[in-house]
Amino acid sequence: MHETARRPATPGPAERARTIAKRGGRATVLPSGDTSDRARPLLHHVHADGTAALLLPDEHPLVATAWQNPRGELTGVLEVTDSAPVRLREPVRGLLWLTGRLRLPDPETAHAEVLRVAEQRPDPRLLDAGHGASVLRLESVSLVLADAESTDSLEPAEFAAAEPDPFCLHEDGWLRHLELSHRDVVGLLTRYLPVRLRGGHLRPLGLDRYGVRLRVEAADGDHDVRIGFSRPVEDSEQLSTELRRLMGCPFLAAQR
Repeated sequence: MHETARRPATPGPAERARTIAKRGGRATVLPSGDTSDRARPLLHHVHADGTAALLLPDEHPLVATAWQNPRGELTGVLEVTDSAPVRLREPVRGLLWLTGRLRLPDPETAHAEVLRVAEQRPDPRLLDAGHGASVLRLESVSLVLADAESTDSLEPAEFAAAEPDPFCLHEDGWLRHLELSHRDVVGLLTRYLPVRLRGGHLRPLGLDRYGVRLRVEAADGDHDVRIGFSRPVEDSEQLSTELRRLMGCPFLAAQR
């Protein structure tokens, strides 16, 4: 009887969604049923409860549309793109869509929203609110996550109950450092790949508390592979231990 290889553990959908939101990648907002007002916010921020703040130029048509619908009849979708921190043939790692009601808050509420965002994500662009830019608020009623792991629908309560990956704000710098300065280290991970993929170009794709994700750019296309840690990690010391274990550190191997 053949034993099936166990699939590495992965973060749950809500945790992955929170991580994409926390990383704050490129965003686009689209009113439901209307592609003409598709907008790239000057700044966006998704709060832990699934609501989102959007900063748009005063003259953007979406601001006028929201002003004409003060009771929240305007619905829209915020799309947040999670891109790899290194240059890849296909850079998008995941997409998060938040669907809900778009509102243009009154000046006092807009100011409070700016302060709320500034506490979590200080950014000089927030100073433009009320001075050439308007704050819109998205009150999410549903979320959809699509990435290499799965496609999942989420309720705002599920999103709010999860926590983002503890390393998500450091991941970009770490992976770029691996790509530029430690190609030999990345190469050591080849031994974990299926034999059929070992001839491809191996690239660092992602890092979270459950393991390392690699992208194999091969002649027949791109293939994503997850290499799991022996256990989920919670801090940099545990992460360092697991990474050295994957690289085959003799001292750690002797401790098993």
